[in-house]
Amino acid sequence: MSKVTYVIVEHDGGWAYKVGDVFSETFPSHEAAYAAADRAAREQTIAGETTPIEYEDRSGQWHEETARGDDRPETEVEG
Repeated sequence: MSKVTYVIVEHDGGWAYKVGDVFSETFPSHEAAYAAADRAAREQTIAGETTPIEYEDRSGQWHEETARGDDRPETEVEG
């Protein structure tokens, strides 16, 4: 099982959460960013349907895979 960490950081004159190199929208307070990250982290652990997905990697190459609906990561919020 993989683990996804949401980190609360200052960003664009406010606060955001960050997963890897990706920032969320900017929130006016640390508390609002934390609440949004917590909600996103909880939603990410909910099982869904097995479905085909497409995504682009950092080099611009597209991939097709099947995402298992029961293969959900462990999540945490820091900050």
